[in-house]
Amino acid sequence: MRGVVFDGKQIQVVGDLEVREPGPGEVLVAISAAGLCHSDLSVVDGTIPFPVPVVLGHEGAGVVEGVGAGVTHVSAGDHVALSTLANCGTCAECDRGRPTMCRQAIGRPGKPFTRGGQPVYQFASNSAFAERTVVKAVQAVRIPKDIPMPSAALIGCGVLTGVGAVLNRARVGLGDSVVVIGTGGIGLNVLQGARIAGALTIVAVDANPGKEAVAREFGATHFLTSAAGVREILPNGADHAFECVGRVELIRQAVDLLDRHGQAVLLGVPPATAEASFLVSSMYLDKSILGCRYGSSRPQRDIALYAQLYREGRLLLDELVTETYPVEDFEKAADDAEAGRVARGVLTF
Repeated sequence: MRGVVFDGKQIQVVGDLEVREPGPGEVLVAISAAGLCHSDLSVVDGTIPFPVPVVLGHEGAGVVEGVGAGVTHVSAGDHVALSTLANCGTCAECDRGRPTMCRQAIGRPGKPFTRGGQPVYQFASNSAFAERTVVKAVQAVRIPKDIPMPSAALIGCGVLTGVGAVLNRARVGLGDSVVVIGTGGIGLNVLQGARIAGALTIVAVDANPGKEAVAREFGATHFLTSAAGVREILPNGADHAFECVGRVELIRQAVDLLDRHGQAVLLGVPPATAEASFLVSSMYLDKSILGCRYGSSRPQRDIALYAQLYREGRLLLDELVTETYPVEDFEKAADDAEAGRVARGVLTF
């Protein structure tokens, strides 16, 4: 079986990977397509610490091949989009509708794969860069079969994170103003989340002027190559500012751009030890800095919702897929992602 493995020193597309059969409460999925997210590359460069060897990938869609005992909501032949939340479903946080806060879903990587008889870790409880993977049943969400797999794959991370941050965490309201710093895969989904929420002014900020057209397609009413111009559009500041790059100086910009009662939402992932600063005195006008894990999503609800919004033409997916690559071309896909030549590259099997 093919898969993309990082051993701590190099990435390889291997052909001798094996995955076990699904156990009780698990689902075996044949991956059709998987988006290449910067979080995968962050494992390689050390920004996200993770044990190795590991099968990368966490944004995928495919076809159910088998289910373990007790699984009834999906069956063989169903098309599914996969989430990264292997939440337990029974703890207090899950019961409150906060599966992203489930302690069973954080920091407990499994090893469903083997290579040469040796166990291999699963990234983000998912490992979508493999021909087949085993996930918890709660991670497999049935989707309509008319959604193209490369587009469906992107729901499981980029859409859940970006759109979810707007609708679930920030709760952007009708007529609000929004600033989005960084218009990569996450930023574009924040833009369309703001559009869906009914925000009136949506300012995209990205140093690359070539991203203006796609930013406006996804919902930006204004595009700037520097945050310095935001105050000309929003003299009082923004109701919501989303940092989607993961740089501490941009986090500071997001905070400084807020209006009274404004919210800065942190979506980018800086190094684990990074520290950001802000003027404490600026926060006393009811401003907030909000962390956001995975769009504060409830995947079984949200993936189905976003799939329906896509079918109604209200949520863009096909437009996110800049390029598709056979899994053997992973190196080229990674280079294009690092260079910012694609909004989202998708690996296909």
